[in-house]
Amino acid sequence: MSLVELIAQADERGLAASGLACLDRCVPLLGGDDLVLRPLWASLADGSGWDAGLEKARGALGTGETGAETEAELLARRMLDAAPEHRAPDEVRRWADACSVASLRIHRLLDPAEDPALSVDTRREGGTEGMSPLVAAELRRQVTVLELLAGHGAAGLRRALDVSTEGRRVLRAVVSRRARGRG
Repeated sequence: MSLVELIAQADERGLAASGLACLDRCVPLLGGDDLVLRPLWASLADGSGWDAGLEKARGALGTGETGAETEAELLARRMLDAAPEHRAPDEVRRWADACSVASLRIHRLLDPAEDPALSVDTRREGGTEGMSPLVAAELRRQVTVLELLAGHGAAGLRRALDVSTEGRRVLRAVVSRRARGRG
């Protein structure tokens, strides 16, 4: 099943976890630590409102008003800024879909290998031929998170967080390697 189909079928918790996981994997671009989004993950697990955790995360990650952000950093910032205050199903669906696209674009921007697809939409719809390694790994993570939540509900959150943590470590290494190459 394609990523687009999985997003279309996901429930509110799966969508929120999907969007949050995409954002979580991109936190290194915003200068955040590994725990900055943990309150949002906890609210998905216990069903509590996530507005307080979102406000705290936004405060910790700053506003990005320096003007020195790269395109990848801007995409990550937009994911955070667009996070809905309340987990209303329609808002969460739009956010999860936008986060999916943004995260794949970020990985495409940071991958030194060329991706012959004209857009990430091709990848989200199942076209994987010639996909660059970093984008392929991000696509697999997005699919895995949605499948975990669809198959296990709230019990799948822990494993979804583990998938996100792995992706964050990979992106942090890519960002660090690129910084060393420029410095």
